[in-house]
Amino acid sequence: VQLVESGGGLAQPGESLIVSCAASGFTFWWYDMSWYRQAPGKEREWVASIKSIAGVTNYADSVKGRFTISRDNRKEMVFLQMNSLTPEDTAVYYCNARQGSTEYWGRGTQVTVSS
Repeated sequence: VQLVESGGGLAQPGESLIVSCAASGFTFWWYDMSWYRQAPGKEREWVASIKSIAGVTNYADSVKGRFTISRDNRKEMVFLQMNSLTPEDTAVYYCNARQGSTEYWGRGTQVTVSS
């Protein structure tokens, strides 16, 4: 099983970034997919989720209206489009797959928002 994040980097406040997660080794379409993030000195926090069926999405209040999660079941990938970035969005972003009690994590990709 692998979840490999990519697309992080440096952005200025107000700019946009997209992070991607490529999955392999499990039945991707069956799993709910999420993004979490962990800022320096803080606990990991949930950012957004997309259900396996029908693609229902949910967002943390801190990113609602700015971030969009999506998935491509054929390519076995999940994406997080991040708009209107602020320095408070600086964190390592982690991809998560969950189905019942089974859960997988990626290693994360760094997103830094700074002028």
